[in-house]
Amino acid sequence: MPIYEYHCQHCNEAFEILLKIDEDCNVVCPKCLKPAKKLISAPNFILKGSGFYVNDYPSESRKEGKKKEKEASEKGLTEKKEGKQAEKKAEPK
Repeated sequence: MPIYEYHCQHCNEAFEILLKIDEDCNVVCPKCLKPAKKLISAPNFILKGSGFYVNDYPSESRKEGKKKEKEASEKGLTEKKEGKQAEKKAEPK
């Protein structure tokens, strides 16, 4: 259930109320019992990152670039593993 912020214009009291989304909201001030006005407030979550519109639906060229990067990194890891195995075989015990 979302928390809504309200402000009473009569006594300048600001308060929060936990209400269901579909609940009728005839809210009164707890201090003076007069009608209160709903405030617009920031949401509790923040969308961070490098861009949701760009990253969610990448273009074909971007998909190809990502695929090439992945293949190159996998190839590099394979070469490193092979190099380490060759070093182990060359070491005398």
